[in-house]
Amino acid sequence: MKMIEGVEGVEARGAAAPYTSLNGNMYSSISKFNEIGLRLAKDEREAFLEKYGTRLYHSIPGYVQREYVTVPPALFGNTRTLRSWFRKSYDYVSSLPAKPTKKK
Repeated sequence: MKMIEGVEGVEARGAAAPYTSLNGNMYSSISKFNEIGLRLAKDEREAFLEKYGTRLYHSIPGYVQREYVTVPPALFGNTRTLRSWFRKSYDYVSSLPAKPTKKK
């Protein structure tokens, strides 16, 4: 995932469905349909949807992730722009409270 290269402290997880998370909060993922979803704050999300004419992210058919946008394929090759939006996603999730860990 080129969009995360060079972003300090970020590591992709998940083999079948890659994602990133911070303090238990997921903020990006790639679906099995090769769609990229980014979690954004409300203002950023609305700006992204308007600017790129895309939709909210569906990780699986029929399941809308309301805080996530679908990255349009036209942005896949624009690493600089994609990385900028990824950073906004990271910054947003950094502001959220950590989710408690589930102990088995």
